[in-house]
Amino acid sequence: MFNFWGSKEQQGQARPSSEPSPQPWYSPSLVSSPSSSRPQTSGQIPAHVSPGEAAGIIAFLKDKSVDELRKLLSDKDAYQQFLHSLDQVTIQNNIREELRKETLNLARENLEKEPQIVELRNQCRIIRTTELATAQEKLNELENQREEILKFYSPGSLLHRLKDAMNKVDEESEELQQKFMEKEIDTAAFVQKYKKLRSTYHRRALIHLSAKTSSIG
Repeated sequence: MFNFWGSKEQQGQARPSSEPSPQPWYSPSLVSSPSSSRPQTSGQIPAHVSPGEAAGIIAFLKDKSVDELRKLLSDKDAYQQFLHSLDQVTIQNNIREELRKETLNLARENLEKEPQIVELRNQCRIIRTTELATAQEKLNELENQREEILKFYSPGSLLHRLKDAMNKVDEESEELQQKFMEKEIDTAAFVQKYKKLRSTYHRRALIHLSAKTSSIG
């Protein structure tokens, strides 16, 4: 016999199953509709999967039965096992393991070089406190000598010393003149020495005047 619409058998088949559906292990907030325009909240995980990778994952999933897909959604261990079976995840895990090993090797090498680094640091400290200090002291001494030499031969210093030399010769000529007045020296010796002293005085006076004029100009 034909079953018409609205028959008891069809109504019985159309009734929803009373068996409880498996609960997903992940938070429902992590699932969003691709067509939804609402922004993701802070609890959602953005997907960074290229179209090629997504196609590869879909190829793994398309052969799964409905029960297997439900198990992936409800069983965290099954999901993790499936996730780690993907080539993309395996490659990333291998890369992460290689980076971890390289990091450990670098850390081990740094620890092995620690005594050498400490020794070099101690040598640098010794150089700074002894050899460098001695060299700095010597440099300061040479700098002071240089400043004294520059000051000694500066135009002002030369003019001052030339003026002192002029005054000294002038005083010597006055003392010689005083001796001549007191008849402590004869005329011939007086004339010879006095002439020499005055010539020296006037020569220095001319040099002092010329140098002073040049420095002012």
